[in-house]
Amino acid sequence: MPLKLTLKPDERIVVNGCMMRNSSRRHVLTIESHADVVRGHDLLDDDAPATPVTRVYYLIQTALIKSALRDDLLPLIQKQLADLATTFGHPSLGHVFEAANYVSIGDYYKALRALRPVIAHEADLFAHIAARDKAAMAALAPEAHEAGRRAVG
Repeated sequence: MPLKLTLKPDERIVVNGCMMRNSSRRHVLTIESHADVVRGHDLLDDDAPATPVTRVYYLIQTALIKSALRDDLLPLIQKQLADLATTFGHPSLGHVFEAANYVSIGDYYKALRALRPVIAHEADLFAHIAARDKAAMAALAPEAHEAGRRAVG
């Protein structure tokens, strides 16, 4: 079954490890045989934060783009997915298992897609922790200010 992609102007796409960029116009591309394809917006940016989920996402992304490295990356990917499975609960756990299943059958693009909600959940968790820590620091600020004033005065 052919894969039909509508590319936006200047959109990046990787096909079998070859990075391509669309021209300044919208184009439709039909891929008629099996190929490893990933759109640029599905790739992690170089400035993406290194977190447990983005690290395994990056390894899967690398396996998708660089097929020659797959055999070397597969044990690392499986170990990191197993680590994630012990870290996350419902509903993210289901996405981690889904990603692991796709990796086991060599469908790396679907594995990436399965991890997207986990990346979002992880970002929410980190934001919640940062907000909690900020609130805790704000609550301690008057006490710290008073202690500092007593020490000086």
